This record gives sequence, structure tokens and C-alpha cells, in this order.
Amino acid sequence: MPYRIDIPRAGDGALDCLVELGALDVERSPGGGIAALMPDGVAPERVALALGVADLSISSAVGRDAGSVWALSQRPTRIGRLRIVPADAEAEPSALRLIDSVAFGTGLHPTTAMCLEAIEEALEPSPPGSLLDVGTGSGVLALAALLMGVPHALGLDVDDEALRAAAENARLNALDQRLQLIRGGPDAVSGTWPLVVANLLAAPLVELAPVLVRRVGHHGRLVLSGIPSSLEGDVDRAYRRLGMQRVRTQSRAGWSALVLQASW
Repeated sequence: MPYRIDIPRAGDGALDCLVELGALDVERSPGGGIAALMPDGVAPERVALALGVADLSISSAVGRDAGSVWALSQRPTRIGRLRIVPADAEAEPSALRLIDSVAFGTGLHPTTAMCLEAIEEALEPSPPGSLLDVGTGSGVLALAALLMGVPHALGLDVDDEALRAAAENARLNALDQRLQLIRGGPDAVSGTWPLVVANLLAAPLVELAPVLVRRVGHHGRLVLSGIPSSLEGDVDRAYRRLGMQRVRTQSRAGWSALVLQASW
């Protein structure tokens, strides 16, 4: 488990030194200090010795995106034509603002990035009328789709904290009238959507395949992510057996995303 170090006064070479030691993230702090996330294989004593400091504060690291991304704080990121920024950052009106919460979906994880890229592609040449986001987390996928022109979106999640975060993010971006949020999975609703996205994990994607496929409308698209690349074939087969046709796959940093289309 990585840990955090805070140094109140750091020399000019401290940042480069921490990077050479394998820091997962480094930030300058006010007053000439520096903070870093260090891997557990690098002892704090080694860090102090390399930096030549004795005043070193050590604390637990906080993982983002459900503990899978090690970053000190939220930061702006661009995925396709979408820019995602922290809630309190200055940004252009078209940017998507997200609060700092424990809900998955900051834009930093490769599974989120691949979903957003697939959504942007699915909106060409014209956006579908609606989107269903299964496991909405922070609401990042649904909100991004709304910003890119989808008129309405429905976000589903079984986690109350995620739904609270998604609702706050919707209000923050003045999208709360176009995003509906419901507690539950894809079996909690009925009907079909022209575009369905689900950034989950391989096991629940396979388990939910029959009901997820029922939520995809005529010639609709289904975007699946959160799949370890080694399990991509298992997920793909589960959906193709149910009549979905593969449009494309994408892999990044050991994760895969599938874009499928209904054959009906």
C-alpha cells in the first residue's frame, strides 16, 4: 500500500529526487513544501536520506477511483474533446466539473477514458436521444454525454454515496434536469435505450449480460469497460451469444473496453 509524505520545506532538487525514487505522484504545496505518494517498497528512511531532511511527515495514502488510481488530488484532464476539471478550478463553460468524492469516475482511470472515447464516437454523426449509464459512480459518463449533446440520461447505481455524488455533480454542471438517478441495477428499470454504457468489472458484466442486452434498443450500442484484458474474450463471448455484434475493442494499461451493437 503506498503512503504519503509531506515535507514542509523542500529544496529545488526534491521533486526530481522523489521521481527517481519511484514516487507515484508529486505536488508542490504552499510555502515551499512538497507532498508525494511513495510505493511501499521505498522505506521512508530512504526518502529522508535521499532528500537530506529530517522533518518528514508520513500518513496513509488515499486512493482515488475506488483506490485504483494513486493521485494526491483531482486534476484537470482532457479525453477527446471533453475537459474534466475539479469543482473549484477555473475552466471554460464547456468543461465538466466534478466534486472530490469517493465515487468512481474522475477521468483518471483508463477504463473511464476509454468509455468516454467510445461515447464520443457513438454520438457521430448525431447524438442518440438518450443514454443509460449502469454503475454511474460519479456520473461522469452520463454527464459527459449530456454535455456532448445527448438530451437525457439515466444513471443507475447500487451505492447511495455514488448517487449523492452524481446528483451533486449534475447540479454543479446545471445538468440536474436532464439526468435521472435511480438506485439499483439494470433490472430496476424497464425499456430500451439507443446507447447503454456499463463500466463495471468482468464478473458482473458477464452475470448481467442477459438484462443489459434487454436494455439495448433497435440497432443500439452497448459500451462495456472495466474489463481486465485477460478476460476480454470471456465478456465478448457472453454478449455475442445473446445477439450482440462486436464493433471494436480497445485496450489500455491492462484494461479493455468493448463496443457492441444490437443485431435486432
